[in-house]
Amino acid sequence: MLAYILNICGWLLLPFMDGIAKYLSTEIHFLQVVWGRYFFMLVISIPLAFIFFRKELKFPKSLSVQLWRSFFLFLSTVFFFYAISIISLAEALTLAFVSPIIVTVLSIFYLKEKVGIHRWLAVFIGFFGVLIIIRPGFIDLNFASLSALLAGISYAFYILYTRKLSFTDSAFVTLIFTGSIGFLIISMIVPLVWINLSLQQVLFLILLASIGTLGHFFIILSLRLGEASKLAPLGYFEISTNILVGYVFFDDLPDIWIYLGLLLIVMSGIYIFIRENRKT
Repeated sequence: MLAYILNICGWLLLPFMDGIAKYLSTEIHFLQVVWGRYFFMLVISIPLAFIFFRKELKFPKSLSVQLWRSFFLFLSTVFFFYAISIISLAEALTLAFVSPIIVTVLSIFYLKEKVGIHRWLAVFIGFFGVLIIIRPGFIDLNFASLSALLAGISYAFYILYTRKLSFTDSAFVTLIFTGSIGFLIISMIVPLVWINLSLQQVLFLILLASIGTLGHFFIILSLRLGEASKLAPLGYFEISTNILVGYVFFDDLPDIWIYLGLLLIVMSGIYIFIRENRKT
């Protein structure tokens, strides 16, 4: 039971990080927000790791896999932070929820897995949900919506490389390594858009990173207590806080099309998880 509580708490916290990122992107470049997310995450998580997980801090055994999955998670963060700087939190997150669907398709080519008719049906239903949200031909398709989709696709590659890792490295080693790679990449890019930060902006970046780190810390703890396959569908709880934050702070309330698309995407994603954990 504790694993479920921690996992849900982690997912419910993360939209507050996204809300702060959306607010800050109105004042500074979204890449600078990404930099703050990675920098302060390392400042917070490294001491946390030494206090709670000192024995598990070892150099990664699967370096190439760690590098690739860190890169794809970085891409996912950049695409998602750009998306929420333009469109609503709910629309961006809903479109990014395509990741389980993309994983199913890519697993055929990268992991040589067999996908049956039931999972293909779920993929098509999820894709139809995406079409309902972006409604090509009925509304102007913008790069922000495509960026949210790219965030989901990048995250799907991250999941694929996580599967290849075979759990040879501890979760906290992965968290710190991922943060370090992301920080190194963004630090080479952010000088192009850098502006001096006010004290308030710095405090908001620290709060953003603190919420993100705490959320992921809860999720990591939950995965130590429960099975990942059973906890995975709980990630959809993130949309509830996401909608709340969007409405309270940005007066963004999803329209009927986003709700309908979300329903189809979530149903297809949960069904894919169920099929993947069945022996048939």
